[in-house]
Amino acid sequence: MSAAARRPARAPAKQALRERVWALLRERRVARFPFPIEDRIPNFVGAERAAARVAELPEWTLARRLKCNPDAPQRPLRLRALRDGKTVFMAVPRLRAVRCFLRLDPARLRGRLAEAATIGGASRLGEAVLPRELGRIDLVVAGSVAVNRRGARVGKGGGYSDLEWALARQLGAVDERTPVLTTVHELQVVDADLPMTEHDVPVDLVVTPDHVIRTGRKRPKPRGIRWNELSDQQLAEMPPLRAIRSAGDRARRRGSQARARPASRREASRETRRRRTAPDTRA
Repeated sequence: MSAAARRPARAPAKQALRERVWALLRERRVARFPFPIEDRIPNFVGAERAAARVAELPEWTLARRLKCNPDAPQRPLRLRALRDGKTVFMAVPRLRAVRCFLRLDPARLRGRLAEAATIGGASRLGEAVLPRELGRIDLVVAGSVAVNRRGARVGKGGGYSDLEWALARQLGAVDERTPVLTTVHELQVVDADLPMTEHDVPVDLVVTPDHVIRTGRKRPKPRGIRWNELSDQQLAEMPPLRAIRSAGDRARRRGSQARARPASRREASRETRRRRTAPDTRA
């Protein structure tokens, strides 16, 4: 069975939920530019208030390095982070470059923080870095279409946010204790159980314009890249994943060769000892 068959891009239950939430935001007139909101992490009225509420959290105060999604509703949070002197990392779209993260260092941006907090501005002003240059990430901000109070999250359907986490986890930039936060409108917080798989990243904090929800999530965060769920085409389209896979393959080959060499030396040593102790049968 192909990887695409094992991991459909848009599971029907999740997609139905996305469509309900997008429709509800439009009907209640709380959706904001960019339009249409379908197939996006939807921007919402009150995103600035949600960002201000995040800035009061101890997880925010302690964080010096953030990985943040590039979507419109989290722009106020990216701007607040830069103004607070925090370094922000944003992934390039679809992880399609070897240097797949953009580093926004407020010390280098000097007066261009508002521009750098936008998607286009980050592309122009950010420094493209390799995944291993992430260093230690203190807080992850994820965009969501829907969440529940137990930490389950549904994104827009591409799976790239989960892959970014898996990539960072594979390299030790994040771990089980790294807090994951999302900002959403109240209407995006649902009571239903959300379908979650082993590659989905749960959230620890859900922040709306009016509330902070500590989810107390029970589901563990993914421990790394689930290679068996990636097709050859996906690896071809995402150079950083392909590079890590190749490096892992080389390391395993070196390990196999290193294990084989001592065995060969032991065989040679035994043969030498056998020859020395064997009786001389020459006439």
